[in-house]
Amino acid sequence: MTDASQDERLASRTVGTDGPRVVFVHGLFGQGKNWTTIAKALSDRHRVTLLDLPNHGHSPWTETVDYVDMAEMVAAELESYGEPVTLVGHSMGGKVAMTLALRRPELVRALVVVDIAPVEYPVSGGRTDDPDEEASPFAAFIAAMKAMDLAQLQRREEADAALQAAVPSRMVRSFLLQSLVREGLGADGTWRWRLNLDLLERDLERLRGFPEPPAGARYDGPVLWIAGAKSHYVLPQDRERMDALFPTTRLVRIKNAGHWVHSEQPETFTATLRRFLDHVEQS
Repeated sequence: MTDASQDERLASRTVGTDGPRVVFVHGLFGQGKNWTTIAKALSDRHRVTLLDLPNHGHSPWTETVDYVDMAEMVAAELESYGEPVTLVGHSMGGKVAMTLALRRPELVRALVVVDIAPVEYPVSGGRTDDPDEEASPFAAFIAAMKAMDLAQLQRREEADAALQAAVPSRMVRSFLLQSLVREGLGADGTWRWRLNLDLLERDLERLRGFPEPPAGARYDGPVLWIAGAKSHYVLPQDRERMDALFPTTRLVRIKNAGHWVHSEQPETFTATLRRFLDHVEQS
């Protein structure tokens, strides 16, 4: 570990009391609770654990953002369960999950990677020849959140309005605002971001990459790769790299979904995941 003390644990909560364990790892700006609806849907037959990655949610803040360090912190949680798990990761969390599976495969019974590939993403965000494809918006999201005057903020609706220019999607604004919390009551209440925005802004470029796996590393367990049909995060040219590292990968593209597949098409996403879990548990 380079920046978080060994005894600092990631925040987590578990839904369901019986069955094989499924662990969700959220993406950039997220937190475990983003997966609550899907966790509840799976909890009839699974114990579903929702993790907060460092610098997000209730987990500790660190000095750098690094995929290998994040994977080590998640691995420490998985070790405490005493059994391998199905690990589900979206976007940044998908890269954390892949990094962990390549380095600690004994902890992972199966892997689900949601709308991300084990590749470096360009600063421009452009990965196709589509002239209408937008550059990556994440730096603009951070700038808009940091620009908000929290001392003057009275109501959450004001925060939503302040983000609207940089974040035109109501769904994405709602997602970001889940990390804005008010502490205290009445006039004495103060607002703060649970996100470590200064660190995420500084190290954002690092998150575009993917750490070089150990020599010869690959994960041979079952892998489900879910992509949004309208997203540019998973392209045909990514398949060769994915298959080299995860040779049993099956790719599913979900119609009418972009990068936030699980939020845009939750029922289809949940049904797809449940079929995969059934397959893993029957094999």
